[in-house]
Amino acid sequence: MDWLQALILGILQGLTEYLPVSSSGHLAIGQALFGLDDGSSNLTFTVLLHVATVCSTLVILWKEIVWIFKDLFAKQSWRKYCNLNGGTKYAINILISMIPVMIVGLFFKDKVEEVFGSGLLIVGIMLLVTASLLAFSYFAKPRQKEEISGLHAFIIGIAQACAVMPGLSRSGSTIATGLLLGNKKEKLAQFSFLMVIPPILGEALLDVKDIFEVGFTQAMDGISPVAAIVGFLAAFISGCFACKWMINIVKKGKLIWFAVYCAIVGILAIVLPYILN
Repeated sequence: MDWLQALILGILQGLTEYLPVSSSGHLAIGQALFGLDDGSSNLTFTVLLHVATVCSTLVILWKEIVWIFKDLFAKQSWRKYCNLNGGTKYAINILISMIPVMIVGLFFKDKVEEVFGSGLLIVGIMLLVTASLLAFSYFAKPRQKEEISGLHAFIIGIAQACAVMPGLSRSGSTIATGLLLGNKKEKLAQFSFLMVIPPILGEALLDVKDIFEVGFTQAMDGISPVAAIVGFLAAFISGCFACKWMINIVKKGKLIWFAVYCAIVGILAIVLPYILN
């Protein structure tokens, strides 16, 4: 992988991590177009790009993060969930949302990694599923609720766990699920972006452990230091723009166009291997 390929893949990751179009699916398509294999180096590079987008989330939503930690460590009653202040309850809901993806990460990590190397067919199918979810959430009009409850946080977390499948958009799945549950769209994008920070950082720590086990040289085989840095910066900068843009898009409720886009790209991913061959 050269620096130009890393730049393009980094921009692709930064934009599609927040837009409901599946970053993993677009990275798989991009790697296929560049003729890159599905080895451990690509997995390491993918995790590196995800960490870059987490950093962009920290930059764009820093006020909300400060609010959560400020309330979390303030003097308060911890006796009842309903008596907790806003930031603490929000943090607990994020922890609740992490439970499904933690189960998948701890017990099904190897199976998930096998799926990532199974070709573009599964990517295309999952993109079509993403399109269906976005379209359904656009036309469904449930009664809106003021706050995201613990139960809803868990259900949204299940959607996030399912989105480990390449091509199934994490932001699209979580936001669409939240909308179908009746949560206000003004709060969903923010919650969706914040809830992914702990799982991605946890995945990064596991990846660092794997790097120490196999050796840094082998884990980064085929990726130069320059390419890694360029990819990281490209994902971070483009992610900052996409994060802010996506929050405004969700507020305006214009997700149907992303459903159309995912359907088109999903069909393309299914037929692309036949075109390349």
